[in-house]
Amino acid sequence: MSAAVQREDFDLSTEVAALCAGRSDVGAVCSFIGVVRDGPLTLEHYPAMTLKSLEQIASAAQTRFSLLNLRIIHRFGALEAGEQIVLAAVASRHRQAAFEAAAYIMDHLKSRAPFWKLEGGTWVQARESDALALRAWD
Repeated sequence: MSAAVQREDFDLSTEVAALCAGRSDVGAVCSFIGVVRDGPLTLEHYPAMTLKSLEQIASAAQTRFSLLNLRIIHRFGALEAGEQIVLAAVASRHRQAAFEAAAYIMDHLKSRAPFWKLEGGTWVQARESDALALRAWD
């Protein structure tokens, strides 16, 4: 299980290979990549607080869905349209757990990860749809 907050881009193939390395019990891998739309977008964060939040989300997902492994990467800084911004990748014994865990992680990242987004000179406010998605997991 790992989480990272980084400026650099990531490679899906490399991340999935690392997720499954040395394991013969993986029956499903599910990944979600978020991409910047309509950029540019600037993401700011407080490093220690943000990484701790991502680690808590990862730990909760691993426990809830009995995951074999998972990887969360969230980028920060100035990003342009089409650039990758977030990765949630999970490995499990069965596909349903993998699908659900990836959705769980993303819903929690959208509402609980402390990032501040600046789009077109305006700070993005929380959306009600994100709060509703999060409540569905309770």
